[in-house]
Amino acid sequence: MKTIKGYIDEVSWESEETGYKILRVITDKGRETCVGTAREYGAGESVEMDGEYVEHSTYGEQFKFTAIRAVAPEGTVAVIRYLGSGAIKGLGEKMAARIVERFGEDTFRIIEEEPERLVEIKGISAKKAREITDQLVAKREQRSAMLYLQQFGITQALADKIYQKYGNGLYGIMKNNPYQLAEEIPAVGFKKADSIAQKAGIRADSEYRVQCGLQYYLQQFSVEGHCYCPEEILCEKTAEMLGVGAERVKEQLPALAIAQKITLKKGAEGSRVYMRSYYQAELYCAEQLLRLRDGFEAEAFRESDLEKVEAALGLTLDELQRRAVVTCMNSGVFLLSGGPGTGKTTTINAIIGCMEREGRSFALAAPTGRAAKRMKEATGYDAQTVHRLLEIGGDLDGEEGGKMFFGRNESEPLEADCVIVDEVSMVDIHLLKALLSAIPEGSQLILVGDVDQLPSVGPGQVLKDLLESKAFPTALLQRVYRQSDESHIVDYAHRINHGEKLDLSQKYADFFLLEKNTAEVISEYMIKLMGDVIPRKLGLSGEDIQVLTPMRKGALGVEGLNAVLQARLNPPDEEKLECSYGDITFREGDRVMQIKNDYELEWEIIGDHNIAVESGKGVFNGDVGTIREINNYLKLMKVAFDDGRSVYYEFQRLEELELAYAVTIHKSQGSEYPVVILPLLSGPRMLMTRNLLYTAVTRAKQCVILIGSGQTVQQMIDTDYIQRRYTSLRERICEKAVQTA
Repeated sequence: MKTIKGYIDEVSWESEETGYKILRVITDKGRETCVGTAREYGAGESVEMDGEYVEHSTYGEQFKFTAIRAVAPEGTVAVIRYLGSGAIKGLGEKMAARIVERFGEDTFRIIEEEPERLVEIKGISAKKAREITDQLVAKREQRSAMLYLQQFGITQALADKIYQKYGNGLYGIMKNNPYQLAEEIPAVGFKKADSIAQKAGIRADSEYRVQCGLQYYLQQFSVEGHCYCPEEILCEKTAEMLGVGAERVKEQLPALAIAQKITLKKGAEGSRVYMRSYYQAELYCAEQLLRLRDGFEAEAFRESDLEKVEAALGLTLDELQRRAVVTCMNSGVFLLSGGPGTGKTTTINAIIGCMEREGRSFALAAPTGRAAKRMKEATGYDAQTVHRLLEIGGDLDGEEGGKMFFGRNESEPLEADCVIVDEVSMVDIHLLKALLSAIPEGSQLILVGDVDQLPSVGPGQVLKDLLESKAFPTALLQRVYRQSDESHIVDYAHRINHGEKLDLSQKYADFFLLEKNTAEVISEYMIKLMGDVIPRKLGLSGEDIQVLTPMRKGALGVEGLNAVLQARLNPPDEEKLECSYGDITFREGDRVMQIKNDYELEWEIIGDHNIAVESGKGVFNGDVGTIREINNYLKLMKVAFDDGRSVYYEFQRLEELELAYAVTIHKSQGSEYPVVILPLLSGPRMLMTRNLLYTAVTRAKQCVILIGSGQTVQQMIDTDYIQRRYTSLRERICEKAVQTA
């Protein structure tokens, strides 16, 4: 058993579930890779570890520790950390370690007062010694600040950001309110600021801690799709998180409201607390939607005009569809909703035909690349993601702090008479705000979707709120045109949505259940279906088959299934290169999914002769593709996404990807696959619901295969549970409509 000391320079990878981490630790030997369970330890902390050196087949020597404990930073360790941080040009970690090994805690005095002695270190010339001394003297104040910040477990990189932001003012901040860091420095969140504050001796019930905790909980609450939080819930949960009294929490709300960080609003069920940006987003969207509704003027479009379009396009619309098209053509804002097979696409095509006849320009968009691709195939006209329509951009290092911005906005609006957006159930309040800001008054907005689908991943329930406001002309298509003898998928989807019992003893070519009662057997059948049966019988490739599951964890969750499916469907092969990030091995031919928005990632679409015909920035949460190439020398991995874009990922960016042989049903929103396989055995009640099953089934074009328990399927149909989302766009619209009436 060996013991090593050092400080954690970087956490390269970690498992939130187990606490297992890959750490880069600066020791007397230099920068070492250490692996083991270190749940409570992060970058910047000085530690002591017990373990053994082991040789990893891919990554070389690692220190595998079995015990880890925090220790006070030692003087020489702090000096090495500073000198090797890059603060002194020309000094790296190894050279810094040699200097400190030679001069110990007297290092800074030697460099500043006897710089000629640096030549005693191999690799340092007289000229380089003078350069080091000149830099160190010039950075004396910064050096003191860096060393001061290290005692709070702050990494060198973060310490540099803090110093650049506050200069010598950082001492007052660290003494009085370290939580200011969480509000003003993007790299610091509440948990990091709270850890720093504890080491700085800030009281647990400090007003700064409580205020920062309130904002943090509000932000976490929004991750679940909410735009506000009831005051009672917010105070109770924040108090529980912070370990303070609920009254102490409640009394800080007015101060945050006065500082314009939150908005307090009375509602029918009590007081509500909004993050200010969310309240403003809802208010802005309400105002802009009504502006578009009331500001549209055009020559009246009549049913006789539609008849000419029907004849020209060879369409036959029913009475509801005809009314929908005529109403739409005469409206500034129009909502079109309906389930699968109810004629939404036919109605959209009729609307587009009318737009062309009237000479109105239009733009087609959808929230995801797959949905935009489907829209293009269904209409025959170019369609793109809403982000690309709005000319997405990003600034990771500048004033925007990594937030997205759009080239199209109030100052540079879209140049289209009409914008048609499909799959609106996926649009959150922030994307709606960005879209509305780019549509000039006098233009039309047509929003299309299925209100019974799962709501957006982001905050809001836009389509539901708009429909319930009853403020805009609306068509709800309900008649199913694809009858059950043609499509059991459509028939069963509507039966599920209406809560009807399914006869799963019947096995149709496009919808059937394989009754299996263990996760192992279910996995084996999925492998047979995906690897042999479906490709052979339907002539499809692996990219046409998608496993959808309600959950991430467990044997039939995304993580467990992806490991099993990759091992069997795309096993190691001498002709396939691979690389690893954390506990995931990526291999050429793997299906992968982007799991976070990256506004700076560059993409291109390759045309004939391997020439890029289009390029841009931005890859988004939920985009799915296939690994086409891995270059271990250049540390690059090429992914071809399903919408035609190709992206090169640097290895350090692979944290943004995960395997996608199986994906959650939530992540499948807006997508459509030839074949969908649903493993359903058991799961958390809040996930095993009717609208989740409905969403999954409606993702399939040709075939749905249920593998597991028929009883579980029926229980999901019977569970008409939809988690409430706290949103108020409907109310804002109704309020504004009354004010402008």
